[in-house]
Amino acid sequence: MESGNQTRASEFLLLGFSAKSDIQFVLFGLFLSTYLVTVTGNLLIILAICSDSLLHTPMYFFLSNLSLADICFTSTTVPKMLWNTQTQRKLITCAGCLSQIFFFIVFGCLDNLLLTAMAYDRFVAICHPLHYSIIMNGQFCGLLALGSWCLSIMGSLLETLTLLRLSFCTNVEIPHFFCDLPEVLKLACSDTFVNTVVVYSATGILAVIPFNGILLSYYQIVSSILNISSATGKYKAFSTCGSHLSVVSLFYGTGLGVYLSSAATSSSRTSLVASVMYTIVTPMLNPFIYSLRNRDMKGALRRFLSRVVPLSGGVSGGVLCNLQHMKPGNDTHISEFFLLGFSEGLELQPLIFGLFLSMYLITVFGNLLIILAISSDSHLHTPMYFFLANLSFVDICFTSTTVPKMLVNIQTQRKVITYAGCITQMYFFLLFAGLDNFLLAVMAYDRFVAICHPLHYTIIMKPIFCGLLVLVSWTVSTLNSLLQTLMMLWLSFCTQVEIPHFFCEINQVAQLACSDTFLNDMVMHFAAGLLGGASLAGILYSYSKIVSSIRGISSAQGKYKAFSTCASHLSVVSLFYCTVLGVYLGSAATQSSRSSATASVMYTVVTPMLNPFIYSLRNRDIKRALKRIVGVPGT
Repeated sequence: MESGNQTRASEFLLLGFSAKSDIQFVLFGLFLSTYLVTVTGNLLIILAICSDSLLHTPMYFFLSNLSLADICFTSTTVPKMLWNTQTQRKLITCAGCLSQIFFFIVFGCLDNLLLTAMAYDRFVAICHPLHYSIIMNGQFCGLLALGSWCLSIMGSLLETLTLLRLSFCTNVEIPHFFCDLPEVLKLACSDTFVNTVVVYSATGILAVIPFNGILLSYYQIVSSILNISSATGKYKAFSTCGSHLSVVSLFYGTGLGVYLSSAATSSSRTSLVASVMYTIVTPMLNPFIYSLRNRDMKGALRRFLSRVVPLSGGVSGGVLCNLQHMKPGNDTHISEFFLLGFSEGLELQPLIFGLFLSMYLITVFGNLLIILAISSDSHLHTPMYFFLANLSFVDICFTSTTVPKMLVNIQTQRKVITYAGCITQMYFFLLFAGLDNFLLAVMAYDRFVAICHPLHYTIIMKPIFCGLLVLVSWTVSTLNSLLQTLMMLWLSFCTQVEIPHFFCEINQVAQLACSDTFLNDMVMHFAAGLLGGASLAGILYSYSKIVSSIRGISSAQGKYKAFSTCASHLSVVSLFYCTVLGVYLGSAATQSSRSSATASVMYTVVTPMLNPFIYSLRNRDIKRALKRIVGVPGT
């Protein structure tokens, strides 16, 4: 098509259910309550499985993955719909639409593949019971789950990338409450033949083949059950499949119903209402099906809810999900770890205590001053300082995750940390380290826009966009931290419970496990590569563009002025990444865990302490704001 006949759509309009304002309130309340029930129900399933050793079996391992996928599946569409309903703005950006399509397909396919893996698990349990523990070992179950994730991501990536080749004309109204791929394809004014082929091929491979696998598994299961002589035996064998069969029927029944109804009628609104069944209702009902129809799950939920309060005082080894089916004699029930810290010498303890207490107080006081200065000075209400205030808050939390516990241990001469305390420390450490990483990348992007696109800066870096960048940073960091921490719950620990560190560092804790840590190591390296590597690559790319733009400025004064706006951020980035890389390269080069612990002080304590000094000493605006706070007249 000629360029005049098409436009590059930057936004789409999600028409949703109804344009009537009086119905919006009802829809908002209905979908918000449904979403909260879905998240709470599936989260309870995950926590019950992780906290009960009776459920540390392949079937419940897959169920916990299915519950996680259901939470993510619903979270892909419902929050955006709720936001649009509340703000009366039905727009979604092109990038947002593509992201929603990508994640919707990922978690839709993941649901599909996990249901197939669960059907195979039931097939092995009923048709080959004597070989069940050999076939469905922990490593194989982990590989099935990992394979499901990888296939879903690759399938979704292929379908989403082929969308980028399409052009969209003036009609950008999507008659749906989310970016449904078939509806988006209908809006394209370029040829969609390749996309259609890819969609049908992916559906055949990732949906039809798994569905046939489920049918084949149940055909074999039914044949085996029919050969059982006693009625009690038949009932017992079939009861182990009842919940899974109900979920499969609900998932595929609603999915097929939607697409058959959309094929039979030309009304997009009918398809929209029907799609609520498999996108929202099915993920909400799954926890009820598995809890109401399953005695083990009901018992686990009761035990979990009764242990929620005592959990803070320590956790027994029963919380550790054992996917390796180790015999009870091979591991012990632990409730504590020992943090060895820096030195056993008593004469050094007061010195270490004084040093870390002073650094911690400086860190908290310095970062708090930065936050107060930015909040109280209207001149600093800009995107750059908004991100800096968030970074300072995260630095306070990051340091507070490790240092206070270490100070208590030194003061009381007790180096013990409870199992629950260790897991909690690990979770918050990963959360705030990830946030530091993302916020530095976001600040680099802010500097890139300010220097390379100064005329569009206020348009691009709008308050709502800045808020979304921070929100996304929090969300991704939380999900990553939650994933890695939950995976630690699956490990079993033997008699060795001494951590050669001053906090529960995830690598050190994983090394103490006496069960297989292959999946944990893979997830850790994947997360570090994806989240850490991608953020660092984004920072490097931003600064390569910034340097190119600065070199294009003719005057030396202009170059200095442009570069001075990045100097503080560049110093903080260099300090953060160089210390982190130094620690992990040093730990890879030496076998001494104590050396690694000492070196890690640089990025866990020293870097958050120095950040306020870097931004205040090298920044005239911050210095002026700080002087106004402390009552010193400006120069």
